[in-house]
Amino acid sequence: MNDWDVRVTVNGVPHRRTTQARTLLSDFLRHELGLTGTHVGCEQGACGSCTVLVDGEPVRSCLMFAVQADGQQVETVEGLAGDAELSGLQDAMMREHGLQCGFCTPGVLMTLTAAERAGCSAEEAAGPQLGGHTCRCTGYAGIRAAIERHWSRRKDS
Repeated sequence: MNDWDVRVTVNGVPHRRTTQARTLLSDFLRHELGLTGTHVGCEQGACGSCTVLVDGEPVRSCLMFAVQADGQQVETVEGLAGDAELSGLQDAMMREHGLQCGFCTPGVLMTLTAAERAGCSAEEAAGPQLGGHTCRCTGYAGIRAAIERHWSRRKDS
């Protein structure tokens, strides 16, 4: 039997779908749930564009089957903005021109969100955390400036 019943909560909304066992989480989010903010780049887990949070941990959704997320909490970039207001990280990315084509941006934002929640420093976020993402447009300068802006704003509040 190839079909599986998957129950997952995505951005706080419970979903139940029947899907094939081989369906990747990235495809499930994009095609089954219509959440197209999760981008699929390399399909090998190397570029980081497809990064989402599963039970608070960043994962490459192109390397995880949807059935593996059964019963778990998934967060995508669509869940970052509350009440149509950008999150602090999203605002910093916009103000510091941390995105150009925007393809890598959702994955970067999800990884940085996890890093922020884990209490990482700006240096850790701009180094090891960001190191797992490929950005071909920005040269990372704007992204690093956004990290500095956001982390320094957090210290001030």
